[in-house]
Amino acid sequence: MKKLKTTAAEMVKAARSRIAEIETADLIGMLQDPNVVIVDIRDIRERQRSGAIPGSVHAPRGMIEFWVDPDSPYFKEVFGQEGKKYVFHCASGWRSALTVATLKDMGFEAAHLKEGFSTWAEKGGPIEEIKKK
Repeated sequence: MKKLKTTAAEMVKAARSRIAEIETADLIGMLQDPNVVIVDIRDIRERQRSGAIPGSVHAPRGMIEFWVDPDSPYFKEVFGQEGKKYVFHCASGWRSALTVATLKDMGFEAAHLKEGFSTWAEKGGPIEEIKKK
């Protein structure tokens, strides 16, 4: 296989250098803040397998750019709230870093959970079960 010009790890490193990252313990401390919107970009199967952060919004990675864009026919009102702090997360922090960097390029301010959901439970974060529909 031909060597890639840029690897996924390099893209994540570049994204992390220009976005806001939140530590797991800090996000746990923000759970009761009504001005914080936690956005889970993991696949629905990941959420069903390992649960989710209570109250988090599920927004599949493939739709984020369209859901946050008020000019898109797919726009979701949850992303149009003034004065909210949006924190995106995936399983390990790679997808969410790329997502938040892309959103920043679009003019949408957000942060991401640095370690992703992978350390959430072990650091004392509550988990809600997601049932299959």
